[in-house]
Amino acid sequence: MTKYILAPSIIAADFTRIAEEIHACESAGADWLHMDVMDGHFVPNITIGPLFVEACRKAAKLPLDVHLMISEPEKYIEAFAKAGADNITVHAETCPDLPEMLRKIKSLGCTAGITLNPATPASALDSALPFADLALVMSVHPGFSGQKFMPEMIGKVEELRSKLNAIRSNAHLEVDGGISLDTLPLMKKAGANAFVAGSAVFNHPQGTAAGVRALKEITSS
Repeated sequence: MTKYILAPSIIAADFTRIAEEIHACESAGADWLHMDVMDGHFVPNITIGPLFVEACRKAAKLPLDVHLMISEPEKYIEAFAKAGADNITVHAETCPDLPEMLRKIKSLGCTAGITLNPATPASALDSALPFADLALVMSVHPGFSGQKFMPEMIGKVEELRSKLNAIRSNAHLEVDGGISLDTLPLMKKAGANAFVAGSAVFNHPQGTAAGVRALKEITSS
């Protein structure tokens, strides 16, 4: 049986009530908490750092899925591991030697993920797929929450699912960007099993817990 994962993206939460938001996600059945780290260099926005991850670690029981959208991630992976990251995902565009980067992440006691921007071909992950615990497909251009889903990324999910199956990998295939009640089923059908959702969770008209439950209903159906 495939295990389906829902990972609310904390970047879309109300930061003035972050502990409450985390507890709402947990009580409603979220599986992970996704943390979008941006440096204003690799992507055109600045978000959070290790101190914020550490604060969330103190408030959360769930695994912290930390996505580093930053240049030179090798300089910071230890700080995020110490802050409480359970998984650290890095970009193919920022890592000349992806397999070595995954080895370093695992040596810090974390699982290791790899990802790529929408314009980067799936083949950029080929050398690292056998060593990855997670492969992430961005279905928006990284940088800002609330962007429109890119349907052309469905094919990239299908391609990566085929590659993972071919090497008999148990890695999670995660998707992030514009995931909603309408788009999650498309990515699930394409072969994804982990779903990052920001606006669909935290901007739900009935509140955060209702947003989690609505998406969990799809993942479990």
